[in-house]
Amino acid sequence: MFDFRYHALSLVAVFLALAVGLLLGVAIGDSGLVSSAKQDIEQSLRGDVRASRVQADNLRTELDRRDGYEKQTFPDLVANRLSGQQIGLLFLGASDDSAIDEVRDSLTAAGANLSWVGSLREPPDVSAMADRAQGSRYAAMGVDATLLAPFAHRMGVQLVTGGRLVSQERPVLLRSFSGDLGVIDGVVIMRAPDRATETSDQKGTTAMVEDGIVSGMNRTNVPVVGVEELNTDPSQIDWYRSRGMASVDSIDQVSGRAALVFALAGADGAYGLKSSAEALLPRVVGGVQRP
Repeated sequence: MFDFRYHALSLVAVFLALAVGLLLGVAIGDSGLVSSAKQDIEQSLRGDVRASRVQADNLRTELDRRDGYEKQTFPDLVANRLSGQQIGLLFLGASDDSAIDEVRDSLTAAGANLSWVGSLREPPDVSAMADRAQGSRYAAMGVDATLLAPFAHRMGVQLVTGGRLVSQERPVLLRSFSGDLGVIDGVVIMRAPDRATETSDQKGTTAMVEDGIVSGMNRTNVPVVGVEELNTDPSQIDWYRSRGMASVDSIDQVSGRAALVFALAGADGAYGLKSSAEALLPRVVGGVQRP
């Protein structure tokens, strides 16, 4: 049975259809009305475009002011935070020239020096590393897979402290290298989002070497900071944090470069602009005056 609400809705629908038909009939019969409506729409759209352009110009001006403020305050914010320190930069996978410049700019502003830059060979050449480990127990890595993890751990330690074995291994352990190995005060790690392709014989060796090196570096108690740029996809922040590293997700931004300095100075956390970040910057207590 039909109820009152259904009847009322039916009447509304009928009247609405009549109203629409009436309006369409008037519009079709009156070309002047159509033309007037068209002009009104065009004028409205032009006004919206002009307003959008003004808003975009205002936003661009505001961004320029913000960028200028950040660039002017950054040197004072980080001055002498890392005075005299030697820092290494290790790429896990392909290196990135822009990231090298970003890290170097951060360190220079804080009074530190980029001691060396290296890119880990991935997947690792286990046979070549075993050949260069003659005289140590790691010479058997080619036939004893259980030696790879402790070998990588030792490489991580010696990349921070220096040592004979890491110097021997450097040409095969690292795909590229510049600088001088020796005692350093901190390490920046950048892991490529595109992972190395492994053969069936190499399966798992890349992850084993990466994890071993990071654990070795952590054992030395120097700050180890994982970084990436804002557009890195997929993000490597979870990988860094799960391995005990502080992280910065926007090294290509002024705020990210400041966060890197504070992380190398000992702040632990996930910093930056992505949803994984705990804060933009660590809490800064006190200030250091720029000379």
